[in-house]
Amino acid sequence: MRRELWDLAVRMRGFLRRLHPAKLVLLGYASYIFVGCLLLCTPLAQKGAGASALDNLFVATSAVSTTGLVPVSVADSYTFFGQVVVVLLIQLGGIGYMTLGSFVVLSRGSELSRTRIGVSKTVFSLPESFDISRFIKGVIAFTLAIELSGAAALYFAFRAAGGSGALWSAVFHSVSAFCTAGFSLYNTNFEGFAGNFWLNVIPAALSYLGAIGFIVCVDFWNVVTGRTKQMTLTSKVILWSTLWLSVAGTVLLFLGEPSIQMKPLDERIMAAFFQVMSAQTTVGFNTVSVGALSKASVLVLIVLMVIGSSPSGTGGGLKCTTFSALLGVMRSAIRGEQQVRFWNRPVPVERVWVAVGSLGFYLSTLIIGTYLLDMTEKSLFDQNFFEAASALGTVGLSTGITATLTDIGKAVIILLMFSGRLGPLTFGIALFARPSPVEEKGDNDLAV
Repeated sequence: MRRELWDLAVRMRGFLRRLHPAKLVLLGYASYIFVGCLLLCTPLAQKGAGASALDNLFVATSAVSTTGLVPVSVADSYTFFGQVVVVLLIQLGGIGYMTLGSFVVLSRGSELSRTRIGVSKTVFSLPESFDISRFIKGVIAFTLAIELSGAAALYFAFRAAGGSGALWSAVFHSVSAFCTAGFSLYNTNFEGFAGNFWLNVIPAALSYLGAIGFIVCVDFWNVVTGRTKQMTLTSKVILWSTLWLSVAGTVLLFLGEPSIQMKPLDERIMAAFFQVMSAQTTVGFNTVSVGALSKASVLVLIVLMVIGSSPSGTGGGLKCTTFSALLGVMRSAIRGEQQVRFWNRPVPVERVWVAVGSLGFYLSTLIIGTYLLDMTEKSLFDQNFFEAASALGTVGLSTGITATLTDIGKAVIILLMFSGRLGPLTFGIALFARPSPVEEKGDNDLAV
């Protein structure tokens, strides 16, 4: 019997080692969702009327994909144990399932396998110059430091705001913000704190740090400490695109959104900035009712949700580097140039093809998801489109239709969230690609 089990384990290990890294990422996230759903279904996690098995699967998928869309109230449907399960799923989804496993291996002084290195490069879009072992240790240390600091800051902010359970609320929302998950213990999200400066700034800072990504922080630290002379092309593109999208989006909402124009100037600026930040980082918090926004403002948020955050951050979306590469293609086409360049550095043709492929897969998935929702749900087309864009971008913002979705509609959103966590292109590779070596990225390559 032992011999048979040993042979089965050896064959299983060989099977997994032959899989494409994208397939391993898919299986890893799927296993976390399955275990999380089982835990949320236990009586220990349920409160009051509780939630159905499908709703628990929905919440588990939303947590692992760091989306934040929920068909039930987290505070009203789950006990403290259930809420802890949700936070752990958010943390695992935010950091990446292979990163935690790799850190355990490294902490024991062991070498990382080629499989783990390949999956880590797939998850984080790492350039070749980055040392995987040091990088993963830095990921864990950086995450703990930011989340603990964020929890401490939020504790005093929630306590000053007069909310009950300030400590747990601070921990929960710190993890949720840094992992750009958008889960909240408040049924109206952050709408009750719309005029609170610190409860706008602290979640925004945590969300930006998570969305910008580990690779940029490590790159920036290397420049500051003199280890490298300049930041990589990817890091420069991420920082500049994040800055300009934030500024442009805030200005558009500040000038064009009727629901915030009657607010005092400071609150109006905060409301516009917070919603743009939420859509761009894909964190999914809101201080104003999304359903009350004008269609013009909703369109701005959809564009930001589709563009998304950094390829090595905790957020979702098409990725700002992919968007930048596409802009570079447009500029080169207008100028009649044959090569895409950023800061006088050429972007390899294969990276441009990845960007174009990602856009095609992303838009195709978004269109199919919207079509299915429009076929099964009674809500308006623009609401279904926003819900699909939010799910695929792993954002979590909603016009208020999540709780009213049919079982088929919930299944569609679950698939969109899962696809969004992997990225539609990676999801397609995981389903159809044959085993192949992982392509590495050079310093001057634009990771998309």
